[in-house]
Amino acid sequence: MDERAELRALVNSSDVPASVATRARIVLWWAEGRQKQEIAALAGVSRPTVNFWLSRYGTEGIAGLLERPRGAGREQVPASIRARILAATRTSPPGELGLSHWSSREMAVFITRTEGVSVSHHYVAKLWRENGLKPHRQGTFKISKDPAFAEKVADIVGLYLDPPGGAVVLSIDEKTQIQALDRTQPLLPIEFDASEKRTHDYVRHGTTNLFAALNVSTGEVFGECTPTRNGADFLAFLKKAVKPHAGTEIHVVLDNLSTHTTPDVMAWLEKNPHVRFHFTPKGSSWLNQIETWFSIATRQSIRRGTFTSVKVLIKQIRDYIIHWNTDATPFTWTATTEDILAKVRLVQANIKKLVDNNTK
Repeated sequence: MDERAELRALVNSSDVPASVATRARIVLWWAEGRQKQEIAALAGVSRPTVNFWLSRYGTEGIAGLLERPRGAGREQVPASIRARILAATRTSPPGELGLSHWSSREMAVFITRTEGVSVSHHYVAKLWRENGLKPHRQGTFKISKDPAFAEKVADIVGLYLDPPGGAVVLSIDEKTQIQALDRTQPLLPIEFDASEKRTHDYVRHGTTNLFAALNVSTGEVFGECTPTRNGADFLAFLKKAVKPHAGTEIHVVLDNLSTHTTPDVMAWLEKNPHVRFHFTPKGSSWLNQIETWFSIATRQSIRRGTFTSVKVLIKQIRDYIIHWNTDATPFTWTATTEDILAKVRLVQANIKKLVDNNTK
């Protein structure tokens, strides 16, 4: 369940207080691009109230919208269960749950089912606040099963922190199936269709794929949209991305996807030894800095946009890249190889402890 789906669940749940449902609507309306004054009128609250709940949501996520019982007795939860919640929060949800990240409600259900100890989502949210955990904002740490994980991390982090003199480091990947969505008339709360879980009608006009290359030292981005995504498309993009750096040693950070290692791509690399690939470990695309840029571009330019055609969507992406490059600033990478490997060891230890406790 993603954040919007959880917010919509709050709006439609019969056991959620009306005040909480209103707060969820405020966040959903803001995500749709509505003005705060309009939101205040729709919700029947003041403008400062809208600001307050948007700020609370930005700081604490969905947990910040929930009621905080006053004067109620403290929920009694064993220390062992508290430790298991904290350990599970720092790992990805089990695959069978189909979750991208934990919510306080999903964690409460998971712990109650697996541990046989009932906990409330209020308790989970409070525990997260006390320990500075925000899985709704930062996601969870996924442990790679790549046997060469440590070596690949050291290789890529070394490029970020101490690149070879005079060399260019490019972070490359593709964002696939970006939808051209045309938002139509928003549904009013009383018209909300619970079965479809939506607050907007959409018209879909097709998709495009975005190949992008981030110059790690300058922060500049070169991007190109294509209707398809295959080895030939990738190779054509790669040639354009490295062309401005002809005569220079070029290091390319990328995922080890089949489209990146086709026979044609490998043959081209043999003919161009000044270009060297550095593959991120399996399941560790977070090491690729272009992923950070994709996240920013999606949030600032694509997610709330209205696109009446794929052509309009592509123009928006191109304009955003031009705007980005007018004041490009490189991302500052601070994590050393030792920092990353230490975190992995900590997460592995927490998982082992959780498994051991569950088998007792």
